Amino acid sequence: MLSAIRLSRAPVFAFVAVGLMWGCFAAMAPVLKARVGVDDATFGLLLLGTAVGLSFTIWAAPRWDRGMGRWAMPAGTLALAVAALGPGAAPAWAWLFVALTVAGAASGLTDVVMNARVAELEARHGRSLMNVNHAMFSVAYAASALLTGALREAGWGPEAIFAATAALIAATAPFQMMEVARVPEDEASARRLPLGLVALCGAIVLIGFMAEATVESWSALHIERTLLGGAAEGALGPATLGLTMAVGRFSGQAVAARLSEVAVIRAAGALAAVGVLVAAAAPSPAVAYLGFGLLGLGISVIGPMGLALAGRLSPEALRTAVIARVAVIGFLGFFVAPALMGLGAQTVGLRWAFAAVAVLLAGLWPLTAAARRRG
Repeated sequence: MLSAIRLSRAPVFAFVAVGLMWGCFAAMAPVLKARVGVDDATFGLLLLGTAVGLSFTIWAAPRWDRGMGRWAMPAGTLALAVAALGPGAAPAWAWLFVALTVAGAASGLTDVVMNARVAELEARHGRSLMNVNHAMFSVAYAASALLTGALREAGWGPEAIFAATAALIAATAPFQMMEVARVPEDEASARRLPLGLVALCGAIVLIGFMAEATVESWSALHIERTLLGGAAEGALGPATLGLTMAVGRFSGQAVAARLSEVAVIRAAGALAAVGVLVAAAAPSPAVAYLGFGLLGLGISVIGPMGLALAGRLSPEALRTAVIARVAVIGFLGFFVAPALMGLGAQTVGLRWAFAAVAVLLAGLWPLTAAARRRG
């Protein structure tokens, strides 16, 4: 694992930067929701601002990558640091929506580029690197959520907390420089893209990221409101998810060398479904942490293994293009899922909304069966 981190040091720091951003936001969700004074459904819809920003990324990220070259990752991270100031300063729901749109665009730019860099390094060195990079995102996410919870308990306001997070994000940018192999993607190559493979692996990554994003954005609210926990207890929800996801992804680095992606995704999906059902039925924060921990272990490897599967099944010349498109499909789930969760929480309550995630995870079985048929 240490050698994998050394090989992919530059994108590792980008994964850390994105984890810092969304760990802070997840732990601050109860504060932001209360400050703008909206119900669950409206707050969920506000989270769609990140999806709006991501839709810009789908068009802009390939051009950004080609135009910026080796500067694409650090420049995207600096843009994310500036965007991190927005949610903390938003005084009303409309401003929060705009802030999340900007944050989604900046995060999406960095996300697409860093995953493409990992895919390039995997091809260059003939090693699996995706799990360890995503593990570092989880470590940063958990650390950021814990730090945010501690700062909330100490009386820090949203503006100060997000400003501190922005400074940490910016500090990672100088370590993200790396040389980039330029392979022109002409129009003929784009027409040859295996769209069936993109759709299949994209759906697998989408489910993994949707389950992850749902719990990241709503676990603190579930603990503080449904289970009557305090601010630090609420922050421990997303932190537990992040820590167990880090463990799962570091373990996945070893498991990936022994089992097929399909087998790992199926087992992980089953474990995640059990975990989310435990969290949904939890009578206390302690039981909810157990559920979130099981969920974190399960979903930790679904997204990275889906991306790795796409890379293995795609033609070598088109590997980076396929990875980028699969990643964008997955990131849409990262931002759309919290909004759907808000609508579910408003309609049937948080417990049943969490239980619905188990149904979502069941969709991995037919998808992996199709992947097995493709080889």
